[in-house]
Amino acid sequence: MNDQGRPKQDDSQQNRPGGGKQPPAPVRPNRGLFGWVVIFILLAMLALVYQQVGNRPDQLSGWSEFVNLYEDGSLDRESVVLKENAILATRAGETTGPRPQVRVEISPGNASYWIEKLDELTKGQFKDDGSPPLWRMLLHPYIITILLFVIIWIFIIRVMRSAGGGGGMLGSFGRSRHRVLAKASTGVTFTDVAGITEAKEEVTEIIEFLKNPKKFTKLGGRIPRGVLLSGPPGCGKTLLARAIAGEADVPFFSISGSDFVEMFVGVGASRVRDLFKQAKENSPCIIFLDEIDAVGRRRGGGFTTGGHDEREQTLNAILVEMDGFETSDQVIVIAATNRNDVLDPALTRPGRFDRQVVVALPDVKGRLEILKVHAKKVKLDPNVDLERVARSTPMFSGADLAAIMNEAAIGATMNEKEFIEQEDLEEARDKVRFGRQRKSRVVEEEERIATAYHEAGHAVLQTILPNTDPLHKVTIIPRGEFGGASMSLPEKDRYGFGLKWLNSMMRVACGGRIAEQIKTGDVSSGASADISQVTQIARTMVLEWGMSDKLGFVRYAGRDDREGFMPDKDYSDETAQIIDDEVRRLSDEAYADAEKTLRDSWEKVVAVAEALLRHETLSADEVDTLMRGEPLSKPTVSDLLAEEARKQRTPDRPVEQTRPDEDEGPAPGLMPTPA
Repeated sequence: MNDQGRPKQDDSQQNRPGGGKQPPAPVRPNRGLFGWVVIFILLAMLALVYQQVGNRPDQLSGWSEFVNLYEDGSLDRESVVLKENAILATRAGETTGPRPQVRVEISPGNASYWIEKLDELTKGQFKDDGSPPLWRMLLHPYIITILLFVIIWIFIIRVMRSAGGGGGMLGSFGRSRHRVLAKASTGVTFTDVAGITEAKEEVTEIIEFLKNPKKFTKLGGRIPRGVLLSGPPGCGKTLLARAIAGEADVPFFSISGSDFVEMFVGVGASRVRDLFKQAKENSPCIIFLDEIDAVGRRRGGGFTTGGHDEREQTLNAILVEMDGFETSDQVIVIAATNRNDVLDPALTRPGRFDRQVVVALPDVKGRLEILKVHAKKVKLDPNVDLERVARSTPMFSGADLAAIMNEAAIGATMNEKEFIEQEDLEEARDKVRFGRQRKSRVVEEEERIATAYHEAGHAVLQTILPNTDPLHKVTIIPRGEFGGASMSLPEKDRYGFGLKWLNSMMRVACGGRIAEQIKTGDVSSGASADISQVTQIARTMVLEWGMSDKLGFVRYAGRDDREGFMPDKDYSDETAQIIDDEVRRLSDEAYADAEKTLRDSWEKVVAVAEALLRHETLSADEVDTLMRGEPLSKPTVSDLLAEEARKQRTPDRPVEQTRPDEDEGPAPGLMPTPA
């Protein structure tokens, strides 16, 4: 793409359907150089004017005063000059700057008389300059002033004429900042997009129309003018748009919604008009508006100061341009957003964005396909089970899965492996979800014990209670901002939440605080995330899902449009009190049931917690073994560190003499990887 935002001519754009070979874009003159030249000329003229005004000579009363000054020696005898309408001379004397001049007005057209007078006075020592050249006449201050106004007026006319090209009076600010993508420049096709089969099928119709429009119009049908891609972040909306550019052999104009808005009023609307004007000139083509909610929010909402709303004017320009499309224009507008609920209804009505394509989170099959796409770019061990990774990543987006594969490759490289193994993928998944392990973090023994019993409470309840997701593993190694984690492995994707599952998850969340309090007799702030989870589940059950017997089958949650500063509240104060009571009741019941279950199974909690203190990380099978009362044959962390230290010792180098207990392993009070 050149400086003017036009696409380069290549083989894929020269022979497009519906048109012949496109002529090369004309080379525009460099307007920046012209502006600097004009500024330089103006400054030079102003300097001349000020120089002439600043060196203005003193006006004498008449010829007699001039004669007296000359005879007294006050004037330089060699500086007398006869002009057309005046006699000039320079005062005598030494000064640091230029010497002042004197001037005597004479009547023009009587030069012979004054020549005789000066010849008699100066004995012929004067200069006759009575007929000035043409260039000195043109430097008259009045002529220079008029010329300045003429140049400024021509410059303004030049700018106004350039407004027709889309820039408007704002010049380059009003021009669109889009990028033009061609098939050869994107590097992405539909084979690189996985997990969103339905969305790919819908946009395939758009590509087919651009390649063969007569196929659709022969039955009287009309292709949608706009396609709105909506869905959570990271699900592949922008990737799908790039794949469209890779599949369709037409120009692809890509721009973000935030590129329309500037600090100058009217810039956004001017850029919209410029974008659509260039798109119509290059039809058939595709316009892609990324993050359209930046300018497409619902009009008239929120807090306004009563002044000019630049965002609304930009939206109005988009509405007008999309409504002005004709069937013969062959311009398709594709927009992407993750907040389609805040878009203006006029933008999403039929005739503008006729079709709304939901790009949702992938299911198990979709996640497996996405992992296979990213696995082509890395070296995987033949024994890697991608299906297990897909099942263990529910509610993960395509971007999250790409991050897992990339983190696994980085981890395997740091461990000097030839291939990415299954454990690298497992660690990368935990790193993406919970954060990086912080093995070097030093934690006091009391806090470490509290963390072990906290996570053991979660793990035991998740294993005992029905209607919960199966336990995957539990660890007390800090990750991110968490001191430990109990990780689950859902058996299926959940698109809805049942009451039994919600009640069980609330009780599992309460188990950490309860086990910690029973063991230490104290509570800590480590349960803040659990409290937030329980409160959020209970409040959503009451406000949105109608799971309260007292409030019934009614929705009390306000509309989440994020337009106003005050939240919606369509119920009375008495109802608000009932809502608070119901949320408190659900939380108290979950806490009481979890406490009763843990006290009845306290020996299982102790077994899991003590094993966590020795091994730091336990799998689901190891937790089941401990809850059955069977011992673990797994080596402890101290044993692993001692074995690693013995491997690092070289046999030809004697070990330095130490105390006997130091040679056997770490000291009893040393925590090698505290939580």
